[in-house]
Order: sequence, then C-alpha cells, then structure tokens
Amino acid sequence: MAPVKAEELVAFAPKEQYDGVDYCITSPPPWLTAVLLAFQHYLVMLGTTVIVATILVPLMGGGHVEKAIVVQTILFLAGINTLLQVHLGTRLPAVMGASYAYIYPAVAIILSPRFAIVVDPFERFVYTMRSLQGALIIAGVVQAIIGFFGIWRIFIRFLSPLAAVPFVTLSALGLFYFAFPGVAKCIEVGLPALILLLLFTEYAAHFFARGSFVFGRCAVLVTVLVVWIYAEILTAAGAYNERSLVTQFSCRADRSGLIHGAPWVRFPYPFQWGYPIFFADDCFVMIAASFVSLIESTGTLMAVTRYAGATFCPPSVFARGVGWQGISTILDGMCGTLTGSVASVSVGLDASRKQKGKFGAIIASIPLPIFSALYCVLFAYSAAAGLCFLQYCNLNTLRTKFILSISLFLGLSIPQYFREYEVFYVFGPVHTHSPAFNVIVNVIFSSPATVAAILAYLLDCTHTYWDGPVWKDRGFHWWEKFKSYRHDPRSEEFYSLPYGLSKYFPSF
Repeated sequence: MAPVKAEELVAFAPKEQYDGVDYCITSPPPWLTAVLLAFQHYLVMLGTTVIVATILVPLMGGGHVEKAIVVQTILFLAGINTLLQVHLGTRLPAVMGASYAYIYPAVAIILSPRFAIVVDPFERFVYTMRSLQGALIIAGVVQAIIGFFGIWRIFIRFLSPLAAVPFVTLSALGLFYFAFPGVAKCIEVGLPALILLLLFTEYAAHFFARGSFVFGRCAVLVTVLVVWIYAEILTAAGAYNERSLVTQFSCRADRSGLIHGAPWVRFPYPFQWGYPIFFADDCFVMIAASFVSLIESTGTLMAVTRYAGATFCPPSVFARGVGWQGISTILDGMCGTLTGSVASVSVGLDASRKQKGKFGAIIASIPLPIFSALYCVLFAYSAAAGLCFLQYCNLNTLRTKFILSISLFLGLSIPQYFREYEVFYVFGPVHTHSPAFNVIVNVIFSSPATVAAILAYLLDCTHTYWDGPVWKDRGFHWWEKFKSYRHDPRSEEFYSLPYGLSKYFPSF
C-alpha cells in the first residue's frame, strides 16, 4: 500500500447544510412520493400513539371502545398540529405527535386518591379525562407564552454547537429503553423487522437494487408490511395460543382490541368528554412535562434542520414554533389526547394524517415490537444528527471534552437512577409531603435530554466563558450569523411564513 501523501491528511471541512438528501425544504418530491413518505411517517408515530393509549386508558377505567377513540383523537390532532407547525411554526418537516414526557405526570394524576371514590369504570374514565384536559390546556398556555413572548428566543440566542450536541443527541438516544427492549418482548417478530429494515435501507438500496424507489424511500413501509403479514400468519397458525398473556399481547396481531372497539367513522371534537376540570396540582405537574417536551422538541427540530438540508433555525423562528406547539397542546387538551404535542424524531415531508374509523384501528393493530424495531434505526439516525454539530467545535481542548463528557454521561446516568429507583420503591427519589413537587422533580430529571440540556447549557455559559479562544472552541461563530433572522438570506428562504404573513408577523 502506497504511503499517504501529506496533502491528503486534511480534516473534512464543516458544512452549514447537509447535502446528502434528495429532497430538502424548498424542493419537495412529487405528490405520489410525498403521500407514500407521509404514510410512512404515520406508521412510525403510530407506535407512540398506541403505547400511550395502552398505558393510560386502562388505568383510567376505559375499555377497548375508549382506547380506540383516544387513538383516533391523537391521530386526528397529530395531523392538525403538524399542519400548524409546518405552515405557521418553524416550517420544518417534523411530525407533531404524542409525547412520552407526559406519561409520568398523567399516571400520577390518574392514580390520585380523589378518583378512587368513583366506582363505575366509565365514569372514572370520563372524570379523569376531564382533569387531564384541564391540566393540558394550562400547560399549553404556558408553552405559548414562552414562545410568543420571546422567552425561548433568549435561550436559543446563547446556544452554541457545543451545548447543542448533548441534548440534541439525547433527545433520541435517551429513548433507548423504548427501542430494543420493545423488540425483545416478541423477538420472533421484532428481530426480523429490525434485520429487514437494515437490509433494505443500507444494503438493498445501495448494492442489490441501487436507486430503487421501493427499498430506497419506502423501506419502512415494505418492512412493516412484510413483518405484519408474517405476524398475522403466526397468529392464525396458533403459535401463541399456549403462551402467556404478556407474550400474546406483544406478539399477536389481534390483541389490541381496537378493530372491534372503533366506530366506522368518527370525527373528534372539542370537549367530547365534557368540560375540563382544573386542579392546581395537576396543572403544575403538566407544566413540568411541557417544559420537558419543549427541550425534547427543540433537540428534535435541530436534528430536522440537519436532515432537511436547511441552515440553523433562527431564535425567533424557534420561539414561533414553540408558541404554536403550545397552541397544539391546548388543542390536545380540548379534544382529550391524554398528552401534549412534541416534535417526532422521524424526519421528512409530512401530509395530514387524519386516520379515522376502522382503517386507522386496523393499522393500529400492528404488533408493537415492529414499531420498536423501527425506533432502533430511526432514533439512531436522529442521535447522529446531534453528533454532526461536533464538526463546529474544537475537540482538542479539555474544556470541550469536559462539557461533552459530563453532560452526556450524567444525561444518561441521572434519569436511569430515577427510573430504577421508581421500579424498586414504586415512588421516585424525591418523596416529600407535596405529591405535586415530587412529580415535577421526577419528571424533569427522568428525561435524558432535559438533564443534558441543563448541564451543557450552564457549563458552556459559565465555565471559562470569558476566555478569548473559548468563543471559537465552542463553535459559536459558526451560528452567529443565524442568531438574527436578517443576517443570512437563507433564513428567509427556509423559514419565512407563507401567504405573505411575514409582512404582518415579522421575525427578528
């Protein structure tokens, strides 16, 4: 092998935009391709929707009918909220769906002693739902205030690539316990899905069928269809008839109860379960969850900017997106989706995903391990977007290593401690006489992205911040021109409002 020449030993140049995409924000695909890609995103976010409904609805006293209605409501609102975010918010192609961050406070509200006196399960479901609705509406109002009043703009203005790396990475990497552990719940279904997805996306599309539309852009759809049919065959053949109920629930393709419980056609509407009920403690714990979803959405949207071929999103546009995320959470509360909205880690062009009736219920009956297999790949890609920001930082300084290592390590370690403590002792590490305070602290510190964001941001803004070279070591100079909307013409190209609305609602 010939020796390497000196001129070849040159580091790769940093790039403000990722150019490895076929379609970016300003160059959408043809309509047929867009519809197929949108349906793939619907399949990806469907897993979260079913998981949320499966966990919360039985605890509230609801049955299959209530579960089906909740799933349909979440899907309907996801379409509306995504359209709001794509047209009036950040304008980035991100799905706005159900959030895991709201599960912990929702369970705390559901298990409140005041609901124990309601004997009838349906009445308890309705009463609990109305309380969750009130808490979500208040949380959405707080989010909207943070966004539209420019509070979140201040946070983004002082954010550097160095501080962004940990919490953007952990916005996806922190969800690892929803990925392969979910695959392992039914290994004979989940593992084939994971292997097929890797083969289709990384091998078939590049080697066996180069440039193939089926394997290149529809790999998720093909994987789900193939493994779903395989799971249906196993179910029909009686492979799980003698297995435990837990295994049957994870593996069988007819155990969700959604198909029989779903009406043929149903349109969700505001206050369909009655008018919301407002309790101060419920509102405070939901506000904490909305803060966590705010951090996670910001990290996800920064990953979307990378994969969408756009430049860094200006602070004013981020604030605008947060404001509309708050509006989305208010709509979620009004219609009863159990959780607020958060930007999904699946990235691409979206259409409205308003699935109703039996069709949505049939799609939602896909075994959950298939969705977990998709998460193994998609969460990894989203985490890689956070690592891309390292190209702007000086990795040869101890300060950079210190901030990255501490925020990444503790961002995983602290939430893991909170989760393990709760598994062993039923309650979290913070256990005072105020249940609301306990839930608030446990919610915040159970989120890897939130812990990493707090640590990285504080350390980056305080540790030897006044030293001259630090400004460049943290990569701040790469994003400085994007911190004002008018400093770079590409910001107008990517993030201006449609229909001439930028004239009436200018960005700064």
